[in-house]
This record gives sequence, C-alpha cells and structure tokens, in this order.
Amino acid sequence: MATQDILINWAPQETRVAIVENGAVQEFHVERALERGLVGNIYLGKVSRVLPGMQSAFVDIGLDRAAFLHVADLHAALPAGRRAEDAPLVPIERQVFEGQTLTVQVIKDPIGTKGARVSTQVSIAGRMLVHLPQDQHIGISQKIGSPETRDQLRARMQALVGTPKAGGGGGFILRTNAEEASDEELVEDIAYLRKTWSLVRQRAVSKPPGTLLHQDLSLVERVLRDLTTEATQSIRIDSRMQFEALQAFGRTYMPAVVDKLEHYRGERPIFDLFGIEEDVARALARRVDLKSGGYLIIDQTEALTTVDVNTGGFVGARNFDDTIFKTNLEAAGAIARQLRQRTRESLAHMLCQPCPTCEGRAQVKTPRSVCYDILREILREARQFNPREFRVVASAAVVEMMLDEESVHLAGLSEFIGKPISLSAEPGMNPEQYDIVLL
Repeated sequence: MATQDILINWAPQETRVAIVENGAVQEFHVERALERGLVGNIYLGKVSRVLPGMQSAFVDIGLDRAAFLHVADLHAALPAGRRAEDAPLVPIERQVFEGQTLTVQVIKDPIGTKGARVSTQVSIAGRMLVHLPQDQHIGISQKIGSPETRDQLRARMQALVGTPKAGGGGGFILRTNAEEASDEELVEDIAYLRKTWSLVRQRAVSKPPGTLLHQDLSLVERVLRDLTTEATQSIRIDSRMQFEALQAFGRTYMPAVVDKLEHYRGERPIFDLFGIEEDVARALARRVDLKSGGYLIIDQTEALTTVDVNTGGFVGARNFDDTIFKTNLEAAGAIARQLRQRTRESLAHMLCQPCPTCEGRAQVKTPRSVCYDILREILREARQFNPREFRVVASAAVVEMMLDEESVHLAGLSEFIGKPISLSAEPGMNPEQYDIVLL
C-alpha cells in the first residue's frame, strides 16, 4: 500500500497543497483568496423587495448588490408522499414579504451588474454525502452501479440515519464516491453534516440579517475532509495560525485525523522538501523529459490533451522495436503521472493565460501567478539575507497588479518581514520575468 504525505504551503493570498506518494507528487491543488466564489455560502437575508410580475424577490445578504430569489428556488414543505414536481406553484407574493428574514444559499455568483442568485432550498456537501436538512428522503447518485446496488445503499442509509427523533433528521444524497464507503465512514459524514447544519441554525437565531452563516470549506479544511485517507502518514502545514485553526476544525469534525497534523517549522520552504516547485514547473511545461533520453510533448486544447512520445536520444535497446517498446513503457508511467496533475481545472488553465505575443499558440503565467511567485521569492530571500530594502523589477502588468489588486498582500508581506518593498516596471520585460534586487 502506498504511503502518502500532504504538504500545505499557506499564504494570505494563496494556499497550495501537494499530495506526495512514495516521494513523488501525485496531486497538486491551488486556491486563491481573491478568486473564491460565493456559491454554497449560506446567509441570513432580509427581503428588500417583492416583484409579483417577475415572480421574484430581492434579498439583502450583506453584499454590495441585493441577491435575486426566484419563486422556483423557494423551499416548500410538502405532505408525505407528495413530490415537488406534482405540487402547484404558489405565487411568491403569498410566500414572502418585504422585511422578512430568510436563510438563503447562493446558487450563482454575482456577474457584472447582477447580484448573486439565491435559494431557500439549502444543501451542504460532505465527503461522501450531500445533506438536505429541509427534506427527509434518501437519494442515490444515478452513476452508482445497478438499481439493486442503489436499493441496498438506500436501505443502509435509512438504517444509519434513523428517525428524526432518534438522530437529528434531514435527508441525504449519496455521492458517487460513497459506493464503496463503510458504515463507519458514512456515519462520520452524517455526524459532520448534521453538526454543520446545527451551527447554521444557531447562528441564524442569534445574528442580524446580512450575516454569513456558513461558507464552503477552504482548501486547508478540505484537506481533512476530502483528501486524507488511511494511507496518509502526515499533514504538514507551514503556518502556525492555520495549523492551530486546522487542529480546532479537526477536533470538532474529524478527530480521527488530528494526530496526523504537524506544524512545519523548518528554515527551508516546505515545498523545497520534495522539490514541489520543480514538479509544478514540469507539469506546466510542454516538454517532459524521460530518464532514458526520450521525451513527451503535451498539448492541451479545450476539448482534449494530446501526447506525442519521442525516443529522442534513447538508442540503448538492441533493435528499433525494443527501443520503441521501452520508450513507450517509460512514457506510460510519465503520462499517467502528468494526467493526475491535470485533473479538475488544469494547472495550466489555472496558473497561465494565452501568450499575447504568439496569438494563443502557447501560454505564459498570468500576472497574478507571477505576483505570487514574487511574494514567495521575497519571503525566501528574507529568511537568508538582511537588506535595507527589496526592489522588484517586473513587467508593467505585474507591477500594476501588485499596486492594485495585490496591494494588501504586498503590504502584509512588507510588514511581516519588516522591510520596505519597492516596485519598478520594465516595459520590455517578458511577462513571466522578474528580478528581486537587494538594496
């Protein structure tokens, strides 16, 4: 069985997580503070206006713009055995009124001048289950096995959930990854989700309208909920503040994994331990070199990823067929590893943008990605040197972003290291190029 270590590199602007198995990076996750959406957040809202002609209402949830609530997104309690699709749609003006307090969940982020879209039909996602606190039914993902398998899982869940009086109530949907789950794992997820909803209800009766009652887990928290397995030996994080917060979260929701948490105090950046930065750079590269001397060329398009296997300088086999076979054998392992790192939104799409100088045929890092590279490099340099000032020389786009959207993170880093950080734009600089000068 493979052993697994999880490394967490935390900064105010960005969290990066590397899952290392037997010394090699198998998964890489990134979350940026400025790019976290609102979908899944639960707010205590106040109805500011009802529009019967549009069968909708505007709800103040404490954001710059009021959220939009359509009648189809209102939860209606139904008699036992009655299906929602069979029930007549009650006009919105008979269900809500101006000034009414509602618990709502964001189902669509604000776009342009439009506010968020919200629903009163709340759902909370767990590792293997989705909790429907306002319903009582047990649903099974249609992607799970045969009808017989789904019936067996439904029976198991009904026994585990119990009656509302005995166990807390609410309905559940089994996600695809629950098919092989043990009863203990399902019970743990049920307990976590019920506790989460209980806290939402407690806040709803004690907080004013416009309060955020529940936010979907951050990447750091999702490490415990979604990424930790029996094979995980350690979870190392380089921030004391986040380590203590993660300990508190784990003790409340996942006590079984708390002992695996470690605060990394080393002088070297945590990702230097296993060469993570180099692995990320290789994952973004178009060319991947093989140990034998062969290489891969990987091109991503919107529809597919193509891989070209080349023997390159490898001529060590006895004949041409053996050379091809051994190259393909080595390439198979390398390709599998690269495609694990390109799951979900690919690293290239997340960290890079089309190159403006080659009309989209290749890619360069986004200005924000370069900004975060610079912030990490300054922190690394500050641990080794003691200059009077750090001066960053970078492209105009990077400097502009550091002065605008990333100014808070730049100021926070300057305060943390106790040194001023100045910026200088170099018009002819490559978008990815930068220099950090010690003054």
